[in-house]
Amino acid sequence: MEAQKTVSVLSGKSNSSETGTLPKENRKLHYHSMAALYRKEMTDHITSKRFLIILLLVTATTIAGIYGAVNGMADAIANDSNFIFLKLYTTGSNSVPSYLSFMALIGPFVGLILGFDAINSERNNGTLNRLLSQPIYRDSVIIGKFLAGVSLISIMVFSTGILIGTAGFLSIGILPSAEELFRVLVYLIYTIVYISFWLAMAMLFSVVCRHSATSALAAIALWIFFAIFMSLLAGIIANLAYPVDTQYNALYNSLSNYNCNLYLNRISPYYLYSEAVSTIMNPSVRAVNAVTMSQLVGALSSYLSLGQSLLLVWPHLLGLIALTLGAFTISYVKFMRQEIRGN
Repeated sequence: MEAQKTVSVLSGKSNSSETGTLPKENRKLHYHSMAALYRKEMTDHITSKRFLIILLLVTATTIAGIYGAVNGMADAIANDSNFIFLKLYTTGSNSVPSYLSFMALIGPFVGLILGFDAINSERNNGTLNRLLSQPIYRDSVIIGKFLAGVSLISIMVFSTGILIGTAGFLSIGILPSAEELFRVLVYLIYTIVYISFWLAMAMLFSVVCRHSATSALAAIALWIFFAIFMSLLAGIIANLAYPVDTQYNALYNSLSNYNCNLYLNRISPYYLYSEAVSTIMNPSVRAVNAVTMSQLVGALSSYLSLGQSLLLVWPHLLGLIALTLGAFTISYVKFMRQEIRGN
């Protein structure tokens, strides 16, 4: 009986599996193994050479964002003197984009670097088989890797966000208001979810593809498609469905063409993130959809509060979270069903 009990604990099976719960000793083993794997992955990330690449990339992005904001701040304040602190994140110079634009383009690389070989490298090196031979649950491996990646992304995003704000405060000497601080906090949360999506996609390709180079190329190709070619494809489809090539067609199809183009672009996580954070960091944005003249009649020209801005873009956050969980769930199920053999 004792031997049977030990095998049951090590394999993650028990008589209580029929009720969908784990016995107390199995739950402890599950939590301890996941915590151990989480610490292992965090240590591996921090001590690896790729962490230096990420650190250099993030440092360069932060310095460039600060440089662009400081140089372009005078023109930005001349055009609009409200919410000056937010302009540190949204303002760029003629030659350097803003920090917000940098994170939209460069941020996915952090997730891709952290996850493109999360599973297949250990499988090819033979360490995955030895890892699973320990008294741990298989799902602890992939969950621990994902949580470690999300933790590192969160540290990176909050560190750079605080650094931008601190450098801006020292340069312009203006204290942020409470609403501005909350807007920056919401923006950083959106950024974490956005980069975590790319981490989940990279891990999915790492589970599906056997070789690390293949998974890296597939993840980069997907990022290039969403960041560059998705808008081109959406425009082509919208023009085919609702042509605006003549004056007559433009009169009757302009709104439908715009809406079709907009909804197709929102399939892209890059567009979802860019539209959401632009609305959060710019209180003057009052709508994310097409606005007709009848809707403008009687409207007051003012800034939106944080709560009203969140009402506009909360579907974007739910969409990014759903995409992230969907990608991770597929990789989780695929990993759990794979056969692990020793080399």
